[in-house]
Amino acid sequence: MYLAIQQVQQKEGFRIQLLCTIASIPRSSYYKWLRRTPNCRERENAQLTETMVELYEKVGRIYGYRRLTLNLRRQTGQAINRKRILRLMRIAGIQSVIRRKRKKYPHSTPQHVAENLLNRKFQADAPNQKWVTDVTEFKYGNGQKAYLSAILDLHDNSIVSYVIGHANNNELVFETLRQALRAVPASTPLLHSDRGFQYTSLPFKTMLKQGNLIQSMSRVGRCIDNGPMESFWGALKSEKYYLNTYGTFELLKRDIEAYIAFYNNVRLQEKLNGLSPLEFRAKAA
Repeated sequence: MYLAIQQVQQKEGFRIQLLCTIASIPRSSYYKWLRRTPNCRERENAQLTETMVELYEKVGRIYGYRRLTLNLRRQTGQAINRKRILRLMRIAGIQSVIRRKRKKYPHSTPQHVAENLLNRKFQADAPNQKWVTDVTEFKYGNGQKAYLSAILDLHDNSIVSYVIGHANNNELVFETLRQALRAVPASTPLLHSDRGFQYTSLPFKTMLKQGNLIQSMSRVGRCIDNGPMESFWGALKSEKYYLNTYGTFELLKRDIEAYIAFYNNVRLQEKLNGLSPLEFRAKAA
């Protein structure tokens, strides 16, 4: 409680008397605490809090206690408990951004449908065994729309390829697949998607057949069947897109590209043993 009062007073400049009244403690008790000699644990927490807040501000306030813990473990070389970081975050009055719910779109009439071969088995033993893909929408300027198509590798959660365009059409999706196959030639992964019109089209089926890829599709109305892709959209939008306003397509495209580079190379993931996607991928190679 005393540490919280100190943090709020230093950050917001409120009078100590007011903060003590709100906390229902005597002001004299606070000053007695302030004059004491901090023990070893308190000094460690103060230093850890300073490092934590510095990192939190550096990444634009997008990290929650789990990702802050991963980064602080790497930065300090200490086995830090994430419950400790959560407690220090609450004392410091910081929290990660909150994700918004994904907008639902009506389903199209498919030309062909594939079985859900992935069946929520989101683990892969090696790179380029299982890919998931999807398209998401962004707004900029005066109600104008942009679309991002991406392919994610389930082995390391890395973004293998992506295309940003003005229209949600077949070419957006087809070019994403072409780029992925050029990036990892001779790969023949299972490719999982929802039942969007591009993925159920006959030309897309032909592309997959020519590349010897196996097609898998989510069941109707089951977003969780493509959970890792949905998770990436949530991260991208809550940690970058929703925090800014974009007047032009170029500014939006710049930030999306910057975030994907950050996500692939810098953003640590607990499920990847505290590594970034491309660090985990390199280790597997």
